[in-house]
Amino acid sequence: MFLKKQYCCSWMKMNIKRLVFHCTVAGFVTVAFFFFMLLTVNNFRWLPKRFDNRNILPAGNLFNLRYLKSGKKDSVQGETLKISEQALEPANMFPGMYSFKYIINEPNKCQENRPFLILLISVQTWQSEARQAIRQTWGKEDLIPGVQTLRLFLIGKDIASANETEQALVDESQKYHDIIQQDYKDNYSNLTLKTLMGLKWVATYCPQIPYVMKTDSDMFVNTEYLITKLLLPDQPTRRNYFTGYLMKDYLPNRDTKSKWYMSPELYPGEQYPVFCSGTGYVFSGDMSEKILKVSATIKLLHLEDVFVGVCLDKLGISPVPPPKDSDFNHWKVSYSHCLYNQIVTSHQFEPSELIQCWESLQQNKHICVYDNI
Repeated sequence: MFLKKQYCCSWMKMNIKRLVFHCTVAGFVTVAFFFFMLLTVNNFRWLPKRFDNRNILPAGNLFNLRYLKSGKKDSVQGETLKISEQALEPANMFPGMYSFKYIINEPNKCQENRPFLILLISVQTWQSEARQAIRQTWGKEDLIPGVQTLRLFLIGKDIASANETEQALVDESQKYHDIIQQDYKDNYSNLTLKTLMGLKWVATYCPQIPYVMKTDSDMFVNTEYLITKLLLPDQPTRRNYFTGYLMKDYLPNRDTKSKWYMSPELYPGEQYPVFCSGTGYVFSGDMSEKILKVSATIKLLHLEDVFVGVCLDKLGISPVPPPKDSDFNHWKVSYSHCLYNQIVTSHQFEPSELIQCWESLQQNKHICVYDNI
């Protein structure tokens, strides 16, 4: 009995050891297989806290994006974002990014003029008077001798506009060659898309541009002061440069009736990162591609200036204050010759008022004396 019991226990111990060995080997093989599949499918992008400029939304996912559309009482509703499958001409240099069909384009404008500064001006189809006023004033492309600027009006598709209005826009484009129109819906909620499309135009057709300014159609911009006092054409071009009127310590507006409502689902944070007022900000040309690429990794926000600020924050780039706090203004500054001779922006100008103040400044700025920055 003793020998039989000893033989039985030895047999059981041997089989248990074999079973444990086989299970261990099978476990390691299974873990290795799943790890290999994760690396293959996700290309390492599942790893935490790893930012890769190649981390761009695949083209197929673009059709699942949503943008915000204002409804009654400024409430916000979801509506499917229309994305064109047509790539940018001559080639889609940013695959997987937002792509809309060009209705009007000026792909060779940068090569023809080699500008120092591009002015990206957000405007709507019907604002022909505003465009003309800007062409006559701060948007002149030869305003400063020896320094070339490039003026571009960014326009979407106005669903409500008549065929006559659209044809008038085409005629205007053929005369001035300063209009970029794409087929996204042109409304307040899509200002972020409009800005991204402007950045995409710059990164595609004018990647070597030293500086870019994004601004609006109701702004007074002292282009001469901006170039000669802030951007300094005789100095090396800065990189990772972004400036404007700094908005600090702003909290998301949770009032559903507000024009600036931000839902917790879209932006769950309690405070926005520092951003620059969308009425007018300036940045080095290299920022166009950087903002554009990182934007594909961030949930699209309808507040354009906040969204750009979130992009900068993810890039680890902080907007810098201008030389003077008074340089950029997102409100209307009371006009005086000498005061307007020392600022970059002022807000809320009608076309006729813009022309009047601009002409007055040009006639009287020589009487102003102020310290150089």
